[in-house]
Amino acid sequence: MKRLIIYSILSIAAIYTYGQSNFSKTDVKSIMKRVADWQIANPAKGHEHDDLNWTYAALYMGMIDWAELTEKEDGDSSYYEWLMKIGRRNAWQVGKYMYHADHIAVGQVFLDMYQKYHDRNMLLPTLARTEFVINHPSASTLELDYRNMSSLERWSWCDALFMAPPVYAKMYMLTNDWKYIEFMNREYKATYDYLFDKEEKLFYRDHRYFKQKEANGAKVFWGRGNGWVLGGLCEILQTLPRNNMYRQFYQDLFITLSERIVQLQGKDGYWHASLLDPDSYPSPETSATGFIVYALAYGVNEGLLDKTAFMPVIEKGWKALVKAVEKDGKLGYVQPIGADPKKVTREMTEVYGVGAFLLAGNQIYKMAE
Repeated sequence: MKRLIIYSILSIAAIYTYGQSNFSKTDVKSIMKRVADWQIANPAKGHEHDDLNWTYAALYMGMIDWAELTEKEDGDSSYYEWLMKIGRRNAWQVGKYMYHADHIAVGQVFLDMYQKYHDRNMLLPTLARTEFVINHPSASTLELDYRNMSSLERWSWCDALFMAPPVYAKMYMLTNDWKYIEFMNREYKATYDYLFDKEEKLFYRDHRYFKQKEANGAKVFWGRGNGWVLGGLCEILQTLPRNNMYRQFYQDLFITLSERIVQLQGKDGYWHASLLDPDSYPSPETSATGFIVYALAYGVNEGLLDKTAFMPVIEKGWKALVKAVEKDGKLGYVQPIGADPKKVTREMTEVYGVGAFLLAGNQIYKMAE
């Protein structure tokens, strides 16, 4: 009887501990500012780093959340001004390839800017691109082949589920035109049916990994790839109303993937480049971890994930991310551009990793005491 009482007291204490966040708003905001300011002062250059490419699109998505926070709480509009300069110097255009998901990703941020400033120039290029794609849908295969650009016309790799679907969800909400959500739903489910492993409850990066194995014999599931999917689901769920008829599929998938991914966190708090063979890739990986912490924190904040079960995982993941930030604000341990697990070192950084960090930080800030 005494043991039962002690156990009950300990259980209640554990629930209380994990039901309350241990985050400091001041600390979270301070490190977010350091990371954001370092990235603005140190822009990435070279291949796949022009203003309108996917790498920067992911950064802008984290930066616009940060801009909203700083303007609201500090009256600091400088981050919105930074985004405004980027949009204006590119005439609010999206990328150059008509169907490629990576080349419409910036549309997410430009649509958010349109919602804030109501300048039709921010809307029209994304509107024109989505209209064309819907009216002239690609009949391409989902079997990705980089030697054949037409195989990139549909969402044939899991990263694409972060890049493109939220654009169509936002267009639907802006126009109230069902064609946007119907197109998004059809194409998303085609990719889900093709790339989602229903046994492991994880996404393959693309069809080339269906039969590949890691050194330990496990299937190849890329950490950041699944982070991309979770991040994209967050964007869709934040866009669609709770009573929308299409929402339930994305909410159920978000919960399923979150419950699976939480089992794969490393002892160091990071999710590693290979989800099922972390021993082959033991170094930290902050882009995967950033997107996953973002998703899990969002899920708890929205009441989609159980706070008691997920809070210790979120806290461990955020602390790991913070450890990867240098004193000057540089975020390290970001796996470079790729499509599968690779080795990562502390000096490696990338703009999309910073975007993931800022997305995560904004959700952590919301749950901070």
